[in-house]
Amino acid sequence: MDAADDSGSSTVEFVLVGSLLTLLTLAVLQFGLAVYVRNVVHDAAVDGAYHAALADVDLAEGGERTRQVVERTVGGGIVDAVSVREVTDAGGAFVEVSVTATLPLVGLLGAPRGWEVIARAPAESFD
Repeated sequence: MDAADDSGSSTVEFVLVGSLLTLLTLAVLQFGLAVYVRNVVHDAAVDGAYHAALADVDLAEGGERTRQVVERTVGGGIVDAVSVREVTDAGGAFVEVSVTATLPLVGLLGAPRGWEVIARAPAESFD
């Protein structure tokens, strides 16, 4: 066998480049999944805040609605905690929903309490 013989080098190059491209593709897909989960959690928090802000609805119902939307859309185990509270500032009364969720790193598995999403809605009243 001659040192200048390059037979078999295309196989090695294919494996090296193919594994790098596969890793890059999986990383892009994982990033897309993380953005999707974050958007679902945010939209669920907004929906829960607007639901809890209704005049004839209890605050706990808004938190439960937030959990249900996330679990129906993404699956269980993503939401770590949901808190709902009334906030009053110069603009008036608001309902604030805070969701702490898992940051997906490999599929839906990831860092618990990896991020927090907060949504507000103006509180309705019968006054």
